[in-house]
Amino acid sequence: MDTSILAFTLAALLLTLSPGPDTFLVIGSTAQGGVRAGLAAVAGIISGGFFHAALFALGIARLLMYSPALFMAVKLVGAAYLIWLGIGALRSAATAKPDQPGETAPAPSNGLLRRRYLQGLLSNALNPKIAVFYLAFLPQFLQPGDAIALKSAGLIGIHYALGLIWLSTLALAVGRFGHWLRRSRVQRALNGLVGAVMTGFGVRLALASR
Repeated sequence: MDTSILAFTLAALLLTLSPGPDTFLVIGSTAQGGVRAGLAAVAGIISGGFFHAALFALGIARLLMYSPALFMAVKLVGAAYLIWLGIGALRSAATAKPDQPGETAPAPSNGLLRRRYLQGLLSNALNPKIAVFYLAFLPQFLQPGDAIALKSAGLIGIHYALGLIWLSTLALAVGRFGHWLRRSRVQRALNGLVGAVMTGFGVRLALASR
């Protein structure tokens, strides 16, 4: 076994467990739409990971490193999207809703599942700092003689495989509290938390340098 792969897997696990926009998007999606909605958001996030892996393997991600204008444009679009998601959650928090009776949440519609999937996909794919992070982080785990593109894509795949396991587990765990989360007061408080955090992540992305 390549020791660099083991070292990367440990580092990626620690990064995966660190709360970020993905974590709060999955929590908010599950709380509002049930486990299936949460898993739809997870699927979108992982799809965004494959997008970044493809950019890196094809060398396109380097354009973000060497083109300040392109980086700024993608960064502002990604930040605006995170802020838009956050404001949407804050607006939901400000709206009084009756408690949802029953032990199980209503089955989410196909439209809701598609919306959650796209939210996960876009929140991940529109974050240029992910691509730049890989450009700075992955070379530490590449050795002379490695097939750079293939190994880089494989390492990113490991990172998102860990993310798939962790975020899916998180969605299932949050789903176990579905009856409690469907209380209006609890859902409004959770929407407020998710909205504030997502807005904060968006503002931080907008202000961040490479």
